[in-house]
Amino acid sequence: MYNMDERPETELVSIPVTPRMSTPERSPRIVVAASKSTTTCTPTSLISPRFLSPIGTPMKRVLINMKGYLEEVGHLTKLNPQDAWLPITESRNGNAYYAAFHNLNAGIGFQALLLPVSFAFLGWSWGIISLTIAYFWQLYTLWILVQLHEAVPGKRYNRYVELAQAAFGERLGVWLALFPTVYLSAGTGTALILMGGETMKLFFQIVCGPICTSNPLSTVEWYLVFTSLCIVLSQLPNLNSIAGLSLIGAITAITYCTMVWLLSVSQTRPPTISYHLLPTPSFTASVFSAMNALGIIAFAFRGHNLALEIQATMPSTFKHPAHVPMWRGAKVAYILIAACLFPIAIGGFWAYGNQMPAGGMLNALYGFHRNDISRGLLGTTFLLVVINCLSSFQIYSMPVFDSFEAGYTSRTNRPCSIWVRCGFRVLCGFISFFIGVALPFLSSLAGLLGGLTLPVTFAYPCFMWVLIRKPPKYSFNWYFNWILGWLGVAFSVAFSIGGIWSMVTNGLKLKFFKPS
Repeated sequence: MYNMDERPETELVSIPVTPRMSTPERSPRIVVAASKSTTTCTPTSLISPRFLSPIGTPMKRVLINMKGYLEEVGHLTKLNPQDAWLPITESRNGNAYYAAFHNLNAGIGFQALLLPVSFAFLGWSWGIISLTIAYFWQLYTLWILVQLHEAVPGKRYNRYVELAQAAFGERLGVWLALFPTVYLSAGTGTALILMGGETMKLFFQIVCGPICTSNPLSTVEWYLVFTSLCIVLSQLPNLNSIAGLSLIGAITAITYCTMVWLLSVSQTRPPTISYHLLPTPSFTASVFSAMNALGIIAFAFRGHNLALEIQATMPSTFKHPAHVPMWRGAKVAYILIAACLFPIAIGGFWAYGNQMPAGGMLNALYGFHRNDISRGLLGTTFLLVVINCLSSFQIYSMPVFDSFEAGYTSRTNRPCSIWVRCGFRVLCGFISFFIGVALPFLSSLAGLLGGLTLPVTFAYPCFMWVLIRKPPKYSFNWYFNWILGWLGVAFSVAFSIGGIWSMVTNGLKLKFFKPS
């Protein structure tokens, strides 16, 4: 038998080589070996059109399908089993429509009715300029949050605090993000109870008229009625389950915002109307009033603490990432938000000038035109506000519910039962009620909320982009985000001081118009 080990060296050299295989650049093995020093070789990198070219069609089809499978597997997110028990991530069947509904419900609300109050302290020019800058600034930071939701392959940041921890570190991220996001959710819930309860009271007075004057409910009792309705609706289990409520909230918000400014500009303006800035006793007081007014504008864009949570309700794969439907829905939502906020701010200030009451557009409409507008039309407007407040309370309370349930499930290692979940939501609702009873002043609360939570919307996303995406140092992108972030922090401090000053000078009391 012929021994291969005894073959002469010349026989090995004389093995014929085809011209195709003798060309180094056409050999897949040589290409892979040459690229090892520059690129990482992955299972899917070998399955390329050049590699598949000499292989028959059936095998080629099999390997291409395998490549797609490997890409999907490589993109699979490492899910936390606890997420399946929590209300934000319990259901992941959201879509672009749900994103639009939730963003509209979170982005439009009672805070739009307070925008003309800020114009009374800023005037025409600075009011419009400030509102325009705030709108485009927050739209940019919303885009950042949507992009950073899956900044690391295989990892989804389902909550704002999780993204802050990834950017700033475990401990610092919690300190920086937990307080403003919880404060924003709880503070917004409190403000919604104040607005909803007072609006229910005015709606009852409009519908009943003079025949319901005996033993009417007090304002605090109306707060309690509104809180009870909120608690009943809050029993829906997760964020996707309230998509219908968000749709109702979005429709009612767009409708009443349009009705309020149209009804205001169509009526005769007050005879003592003026567009000069409201007089203040000193220069310091005027500065603090302007800061509080800017805080009200900042509070008008308060939905960023929910952006990651909304995106977390959507499925995400390598070919269909969640940021695509999320951004599509957010763009539609914020076009409609702009179509509501700018007319109500400009039209409201044009209709009432510096006669605008501290309670905002609803109080101005009721105080100046309750005898000029039919009771049916006026009552419908107020009822729409109540429905929108009920819907907005659900989406803003969901992060608080999620935090309570996360603490429970991490300690017990089991999901919340129906009774435990119900108890948490009742507790959250009544905490907001008691805060509202203790602090019944809406316009000052809006300025303080806008100041304390401004970094969540305007500052932190810029810092997160630099720390996670790491743009080239000293590039335009690097400078731009650092400057925006520190400006947001500075404005937060200034607006918070203005909000505190306004609360103190207003005597911690919001004056509403009373019917004659």
